[in-house]
Amino acid sequence: MVAYVLRPRPSELLDPATGGGAFFRAAKRYAKEHGVAVSPFGRDVDPSVLRQARESGLSDLDLANVEIKDFVLDPPERQFPAIVANPPYIRHHRLSQETKADLRAFATAATGLQIDGRAGLHVYFLIRALRCLSAHGRLAFIVSADVCEGVFAESLWRWICAHYRLDAVVTFSPQAAPFPDVDTNAIAFLIANEPPTQELDWVRCNAPNASGLCNLVDEGAEETHGGDVEVHRRRLSEGLATGLSRFPSTEKHEFRLGDFATVMRGIVTGDNGFFFMTSARAGELGIPPSCLVRAIGRTRDVEGEALTQERIEALDATGRPTWLLSVNGIPLEQMPPRVQEYLQRGEKAGLPEKTLIRTRTPWYRMETRRVPPILFAYLGRRHARFIRNYAGVVPLTCLLCVYPRSEDPAFVEKLWTVLCHPDTVSNLRKVGKSYGGGAVKVEPRALERLPLPDELVRAQGLQKWASPKQGTFGFEAL
Repeated sequence: MVAYVLRPRPSELLDPATGGGAFFRAAKRYAKEHGVAVSPFGRDVDPSVLRQARESGLSDLDLANVEIKDFVLDPPERQFPAIVANPPYIRHHRLSQETKADLRAFATAATGLQIDGRAGLHVYFLIRALRCLSAHGRLAFIVSADVCEGVFAESLWRWICAHYRLDAVVTFSPQAAPFPDVDTNAIAFLIANEPPTQELDWVRCNAPNASGLCNLVDEGAEETHGGDVEVHRRRLSEGLATGLSRFPSTEKHEFRLGDFATVMRGIVTGDNGFFFMTSARAGELGIPPSCLVRAIGRTRDVEGEALTQERIEALDATGRPTWLLSVNGIPLEQMPPRVQEYLQRGEKAGLPEKTLIRTRTPWYRMETRRVPPILFAYLGRRHARFIRNYAGVVPLTCLLCVYPRSEDPAFVEKLWTVLCHPDTVSNLRKVGKSYGGGAVKVEPRALERLPLPDELVRAQGLQKWASPKQGTFGFEAL
């Protein structure tokens, strides 16, 4: 990353998230080896990082231009010819509402885009850094892969690639992960403040400390597939459509899951400890079956690819909650006295003030879902999977609900057969968000875009049930 931004021999280098000074140390080594005179500048919000940076071997002179200021909301007053950073990975739910509002206002002013509220702080760091990059300057950022997989990603990267030249994207196999103990999938972007081009180098690092990465900067990239470092020369349009964190793909699929089913998230209770209970607990509280709905609350409570009534009974017998309190439509004064008493206890405990619960009226009103014939375990390191719901339960947020467009039992079974096939499951990486250790998370709308192998769909005769609004899964459709 440092070699990329310093190769044009800039006089100044900015690290807007200085931390322990890893990039400054790399810049000193590069400058010495290549005879480059570069002055380092930095930003951080934590004063203790200066002590850490000194302990790592940097001098007071090296750190003389490091300011303790917020880079995004209190930026430098000028631009820099070289910027390199590993910005803080702070997810949106850890940001205050006031900070999120300020960040979104900045992003809208800078890009003209309405960035989705689920974007993390690193997304705003990238936007600010690009705005601080001088003409003909270079920027290298290493961030989590969700920067090009989140709901905001497509519009963000179309803006970036319309105004800057995306030279390269560097991805890492699990064996070469630069942060192996962190549950994120890292990706590095090399961007120049130059007129955009229609191609980029997409790099996959398959081994740690591969010297070939620096050689790409010094000698230029030659396309090579396989080895410690593989390079794919990639069309920008395809990369934006497929996803910059994903392998290049020009495959076209006639069918997607959304042609045959809709997907919804599971139920958010706001407090599982209060609303989700065992049969024994319901008996102790005096809550009758008429006020309860059978539910599943953990992915690991499902063994294999089918959930049966026997499994639910076995879970309940071992003390796992399988009953969800649901008193929707019943006026409080008409509820059984023991239920009224339990709700009053919850009110005294402050449940109506909890973040998710306080949006409901009344506070104990529970989300409802039709029983989904198929469930989907959307986040998993072992294996994301589709589950046939023979038990007739509703899921909490651990699972997604898959509702086939037809209730015909034969259709449901045929669709499930296609979904469980290894070729279908392997396609999840084409629509999911990647995390450390090979984990994949697939959100409801992304799951509806899951490409289904054409040959499997036709072998099961599913095409006659397909939605008439079919699209092609490929960059042409976007």
